[in-house]
Amino acid sequence: MATVRVLVGTRKGAFILTSDERRRDWTVDGPHFAGWEIYHITGTPSDPNRIYASQTSGWFGQVMQRSSDGGKTWEAAGNDFTYNGEAGTHKWYDGSQHPWEFKRVWHLEPSLNDPDSVYAGVEDAGLFQTRDGGQTWQELPGLRAVKGDLWQPGAGGMCLHTILLTPGNPNRMFVAISAAGAFRSDDAGQTWRPVNEGLRSDYELPDAEAEVGHCVHSIAMHPSRPETLFMQKHWDVMRSDNGGDLWREVSGNLPSDFGFPIAVHAHEPETIYVVPILSDSYHYPPEGKLRVYRSRTGGESWEALTDGLPQENCYVNILRNAMTVDTLESCGIYVGTTGGQVYVSADAGDHWMAIVRDLPPVLSVEVQLLP
Repeated sequence: MATVRVLVGTRKGAFILTSDERRRDWTVDGPHFAGWEIYHITGTPSDPNRIYASQTSGWFGQVMQRSSDGGKTWEAAGNDFTYNGEAGTHKWYDGSQHPWEFKRVWHLEPSLNDPDSVYAGVEDAGLFQTRDGGQTWQELPGLRAVKGDLWQPGAGGMCLHTILLTPGNPNRMFVAISAAGAFRSDDAGQTWRPVNEGLRSDYELPDAEAEVGHCVHSIAMHPSRPETLFMQKHWDVMRSDNGGDLWREVSGNLPSDFGFPIAVHAHEPETIYVVPILSDSYHYPPEGKLRVYRSRTGGESWEALTDGLPQENCYVNILRNAMTVDTLESCGIYVGTTGGQVYVSADAGDHWMAIVRDLPPVLSVEVQLLP
């Protein structure tokens, strides 16, 4: 029987939750890095023991952490994010006299087949890569060359929060930036182009259909359908069937088309999940009811999933990295809330239970399956 390991990043440390594949009884280990913001903690597809974590403090700066034994022990790695500078200064010296500064690492995306190769998305928006397990990092500057002077921060900062790698095609990758939009590379991150046609941002941009400047909250794909992408935008849920070349809205009958995360069922490429919140001013669920919405039709119609989720007086939010799925036969869905709850559904969303209820606000949730 497989072991399920859920990696949870919070405002005050990281937690590791484990269960068997029934996903009913859980053990909780943590906090790791108590008191630090853990914006993202994630495992690697090719090594179940390798975990990376983004450890951040406004006072001490950015530290990258790596574990090679499933989170039992950790070692700081990658503090040369401040190349030729001092660790914790959030500065990257790119050869100019004026260093480019960034605040934190928002997202870590390990290679699909090499545990030592990891991409990192940072705020202010930029993309880095390590090929030696986090000891050294190099920026991929071609991304910021794509009209980077026109990018503007969203309410949460100008963050590169999503990185998608394409199974079977190591040259193709996607990133999403708030508030710049979605971008695609077809040469392993050396050059990029915006893929925002069809997006519309009324009241946000002088040109509502501009090539860059859209506030994309999250994008997702199914490994078997890499040309089909789903997007949760600042407003609107969107879909592309040609690798981002053109998007169309699939918000359908959702009670609100504003939200942060989006996820795809592990075995059903047309089944997607979102968590609507009331608006960009009110970051809580409509009517105070926490409802995950599922579409089995690629966004054409939606159903509310409520069994086991609080349906009154609930005013939490689900952040962009705080929903994920596992690949067990009965696909599990996991969400973490700003109220410190982590919920799991072991049957693709039909029924839910709380794994934990009183963690610090949850920033990210990832899952690993161990043999």
